[in-house]
Amino acid sequence: MTSNLLSLPRDQRLAGRTAIVTGSSSGIGEAIAHVLAASGAHVVVHGRDVGRAEAVAAAITGGGGAASVVTGDLAASPAAAREFAGRAAEALGGRVDVLVNNAGIFPIGPTPDLSDDDVAALLATNVRVPHDLVGALAPAMVERGSGVVVNITSWMAHVGTPNVGLYPATKAALEHLTRAWAAEFGPRGVRVNAVAPGATLTPGNESASDILRAMTAVAPAGEPGRPIDIAHAVRFLASDEAAYIHGQVLSVDGGIVAARIG
Repeated sequence: MTSNLLSLPRDQRLAGRTAIVTGSSSGIGEAIAHVLAASGAHVVVHGRDVGRAEAVAAAITGGGGAASVVTGDLAASPAAAREFAGRAAEALGGRVDVLVNNAGIFPIGPTPDLSDDDVAALLATNVRVPHDLVGALAPAMVERGSGVVVNITSWMAHVGTPNVGLYPATKAALEHLTRAWAAEFGPRGVRVNAVAPGATLTPGNESASDILRAMTAVAPAGEPGRPIDIAHAVRFLASDEAAYIHGQVLSVDGGIVAARIG
């Protein structure tokens, strides 16, 4: 965890609201959990490693926020994802206002070399799990007439890259689901949008930091993104400030898709 997550300014723009952030025991998800909690939300921290999830929740509560831990392997089966949704809702007092579908995996390699297990895991984690969670949690949001879903996709969904085929395809699928869910649930009070991070430096990819810096050197920002940059965008979409935004993909990528400086 970076020190800036421990010294976030606090406000009340999400006071009284609850949020689930999948894959929030590290990296981008951890930052999202901290930022939502700093704005008053009670956050469920999720991961497969209980110790790491508990450490994130302890840091949030130690800073004056509200956090609960609900762990589980969401990709194990549709039943596992739905069971998690039930446990998370219970931990939040029976009401989920915000669902952030952040959990994802990114095995890459030449298409002929991608193993069957990797293909199955990519499709399950990056597409099926968000679908299962929205299916489990959106009906209660619809019944109340309010709720927010934010899907975390990727800048790579917007470009073709050799030897990285299926991972971006799963994120492109999630972007389509974002638009479809906006059409399905928006008229009944549930806003659905997405954030597409650029090349973001996290504790999990520090070994590739030189590659990320070279990749982003030609973008307007000129450097990799930070998890907190993504978290701030998620908070905006979760807040009332974004009340008129439906079905959009907000690119937080330093301009890597839209522009080149060299």
